Amino acid sequence: MKVGELVKGKVSKIVRYGAFVDIEGGERGFIHISKISKNYVKRIEDYLHEGQEISAKVIGRARNGGWELSLKDLEEETPKTSEKSEEKKNADFEKKLSRFLKESSQKLSEYKKRLEKKGRRSAW
Repeated sequence: MKVGELVKGKVSKIVRYGAFVDIEGGERGFIHISKISKNYVKRIEDYLHEGQEISAKVIGRARNGGWELSLKDLEEETPKTSEKSEEKKNADFEKKLSRFLKESSQKLSEYKKRLEKKGRRSAW
């Protein structure tokens, strides 16, 4: 086994700061709470449970001879959204921004007209 390798294993114990994993082939590994997800992990039990089969990436060797594992690094390796999807998000954002600017301009114009009708001077 070496750093960067993908391994399969079973979660054997969950503790406050991470989870111990029995790796196929008789090795032991540990996933620190900070290596479980890209998202903030408050409760490990929301992501893992004892007996769960997992795939993890080897990120190092622990002082006790076990392996340091990561699930978070696997998330980062998943393919990113397609360019078309990204373009659609950008177009949606542009459309929303344009609508917002138009509505804001209309409201500001209406506000100025109301002030002028009341005979007050506008700060603009």
